[in-house]
Amino acid sequence: MAWGELEDLEIFGTAERICDRVYKLVAEWTDFDRRAIGSQMVRAADSIGANIAESYGRYHYGEQIQFLYYARGSIYELQFWLRRTGRRNLLPAETVANALDLLNELAAKLNAYIRSIRNKRKSSPHKLAEDSFPYDIDTPFNQ
Repeated sequence: MAWGELEDLEIFGTAERICDRVYKLVAEWTDFDRRAIGSQMVRAADSIGANIAESYGRYHYGEQIQFLYYARGSIYELQFWLRRTGRRNLLPAETVANALDLLNELAAKLNAYIRSIRNKRKSSPHKLAEDSFPYDIDTPFNQ
């Protein structure tokens, strides 16, 4: 079902950059802040890319789309945690605003990717079937 290499997907590359950046930011916080908010942020950020990757490895369009929905949900979860960091003065307002903008852009691109998969599904057969093959059950395997 893949149309190239996973690493060639712009949304996947963006997701990787986001999760690496979130990890670096959180690593600088106090133990309390890392446990209270940081671990949730890192999990949400990592989940974006992980679900895009999982989607890419799925054969059926419906499964692909489902995992992309999970990735989209993780984007919104990370946005929630970023807003908390701004209100709790863990990150500068400008850093939070830039991150939220980037996540909004990623969500829009992810939605476009989901639409492209839906369009592929519409133009492809809805059920899988193997090619007709004459089975001969009387033939031994070693011939």
